[in-house]
Amino acid sequence: MKTLTLLRHAKSGWDEGVARDFDRPLNAKGRKAAKAMGEHLKSLDATFDHVVASPAQRVVETLADLAGGFGAEIEPAWDKRLYLASAATLLDVVRETPADADTLLVIGHNPGLEDFVLLLMEGGEPALIKAAEDKYPTATVAELTFAVDDWTDVAPETGMLTRFIRPRDIDPALGPDED
Repeated sequence: MKTLTLLRHAKSGWDEGVARDFDRPLNAKGRKAAKAMGEHLKSLDATFDHVVASPAQRVVETLADLAGGFGAEIEPAWDKRLYLASAATLLDVVRETPADADTLLVIGHNPGLEDFVLLLMEGGEPALIKAAEDKYPTATVAELTFAVDDWTDVAPETGMLTRFIRPRDIDPALGPDED
């Protein structure tokens, strides 16, 4: 059994002086959501044998705040392919995970993460599936399990969606801004 956790980076912004999308930092709400998600994952006794993350600034900051809430260092393998990766690229990255790792955390971007969850899902609790199909907000965690012994065997429509946790599920104040 393998468990894949996917985390979309937290809410970012366009501060003055940031010319490239890659360099965008988190905004205050994003920092709070990332820390809250870390605290929530800790309360669920989540563990990760292997972590892979995009090196974009907003992912670096998401991971730092997540670790702060989690109460432990989270040291990823930084992989440039994850920056705005497609579902196909994400599948390649997952399949490259060492076989002795049973739990994998991947931190990246949309629309690739959302497409990837939808590609992998074979089933799960209907409410979770509906939430995942509706939208994959920033700082959201999706967890899928696979009845495989090796990450190379992860394939489309073979994963069971076991968690889909949005920041607003933890704290309603972290939900979408009202316009």
